[in-house]
Amino acid sequence: MNELVIVKPEKCQGCNACVRACPASEANVVKRLDDGRFVTSVNPNKCIACGECVKVCQHGARDFIDDTEECMSRVIKEKIIIMASPAIKTVFPNKWKGILDWFKKQGCSVYDVSLGADICTWAHLRMIEQGKFGNIVTQQCAAIVKYIETYVPKMLSNLSPVHSPVACGAVYIKQYLRRTNPIAFLSPCIAKKAEFEETGLIDYNVTFKKLMDYFERNGITIPTNTTEDFEYKFEDTQGQLGSVYSRPGGLRDNLWLHDPELNITTSEGVHKVYPELDMYSRMSESKHPQVFDVLSCEFGCNIGPATGSAQTVFDVMATMRTIELEAKGRRKSAGIMGRGEDKLFKRFDEELRVADFVRTYKGTMPAPVPNAKQLEPIFEKMGKHTEDDRNYNCRACGYNSCRDMAIAIARGVNTPENCVVHAKSVLLARHSELAKQHERLAEITAECLELSNNLKGEVKEITANMETIGESTSATSERAAVVKDLLQNVVAFCNENPTMDADSVKQLINILEMTISAFSALDDNVTKTTESSEGIHKSIDAIRALVENINEALVKTEG
Repeated sequence: MNELVIVKPEKCQGCNACVRACPASEANVVKRLDDGRFVTSVNPNKCIACGECVKVCQHGARDFIDDTEECMSRVIKEKIIIMASPAIKTVFPNKWKGILDWFKKQGCSVYDVSLGADICTWAHLRMIEQGKFGNIVTQQCAAIVKYIETYVPKMLSNLSPVHSPVACGAVYIKQYLRRTNPIAFLSPCIAKKAEFEETGLIDYNVTFKKLMDYFERNGITIPTNTTEDFEYKFEDTQGQLGSVYSRPGGLRDNLWLHDPELNITTSEGVHKVYPELDMYSRMSESKHPQVFDVLSCEFGCNIGPATGSAQTVFDVMATMRTIELEAKGRRKSAGIMGRGEDKLFKRFDEELRVADFVRTYKGTMPAPVPNAKQLEPIFEKMGKHTEDDRNYNCRACGYNSCRDMAIAIARGVNTPENCVVHAKSVLLARHSELAKQHERLAEITAECLELSNNLKGEVKEITANMETIGESTSATSERAAVVKDLLQNVVAFCNENPTMDADSVKQLINILEMTISAFSALDDNVTKTTESSEGIHKSIDAIRALVENINEALVKTEG
């Protein structure tokens, strides 16, 4: 599938908000970069384009792709068929007519998708009456369809074969009105583009948000509506109760209007509908309602991810109620409580074939779930060695449980380093190791100080013995003065470097070697200073041993 949700890696903070919001377990791929940052990308083949990640990202790292730019460049060159979602009235309550008028001025013809929704209701009712299908899950929501195709393909037999409202409208325009112009859908939905690619019925998904961005960039001003009614002169018949499809339970309300005895259950919102779809797939058919009416967005298409709407749910529902009452007035049905013959549906029965509004689906094989044995090494890499660790379930990674995170790692869409427990265990281990190194360094430093003090003592002893030699003869005195000067340098050096590093030890060894050379040059006939000479030899040997000990202590530090 073409990419619909995109990521700007430079803005991604690795906060996992997108993972947490996403109902598609394999859509987000978390990776750790060389600089240590975590960045989450999107796998377009596993993404259902529900748009939740775009809504929750607070860092501007997520956006979506539609066909606005391509469509608008074509509007200028040729006549495009515009199909307007019912949600346009709630998203732009004071400008929707102005937007449609603008397209008309460009030479476009404008059709009402509410009419397609009425066809959708009619096709469902006729198929139920004819026993053409059993218990069904509605499919007007493209994200729901993509989820079932990708993650629960065994439910495809339950997925309603009737096209979505916009697709029903497109079939009607192409097959019954014989229009061949390119079709653009003014849309509140990101996922609709995936539906259009699969069915081939509509050419452009022009989302409300991107459309308004286009108007603003090009200095196009849309006038405010001067009337508050919701009627409009569309190219063909304006829809009736199909205009409430964009609210939660819209299809249910349409079906109940014609058959109030139908057993219908509804569900909306990513954190509710997708777990319930999974539950539905595990239940026996006997427990399924006749119709499971589902939408990905909690408040329906009216506040969809591509609306860019500032309307509240209360604003939207108030508008929907007005639209519903007005549509019922146009329904022109007779009988008790308006349940008589529906003239629009009678027209559909006379002019349309249900079979023309049926589609097929393309399921894919979901990734297998790793078993307990396969997850064991993953848990170990995460630093989860006990059952308590493996059921920590803090959800900081974005998943509902540690097991879900382990499954994601096994599938290659996440990494152990993104686990809080793993990060804490690594941090504690490093802290413990640093503490041990600090303790070891303190011991070595103390040892070096002791050796350095001993070295000062030996040098002092040599200096005293050299003074004795210096008094013996003038010849040896001169040489002794040289040795004494070198030893004084040793003393000064030791005072300046009480805790020596490796370089300091090397310098000290050079000074001592010069001292030994100078001492060896003393006259062998200086017999009266034999004891002093032997003392010097012993002290120098002791110094050399001490220097070696210091060297060994410093080698331990480097290790």
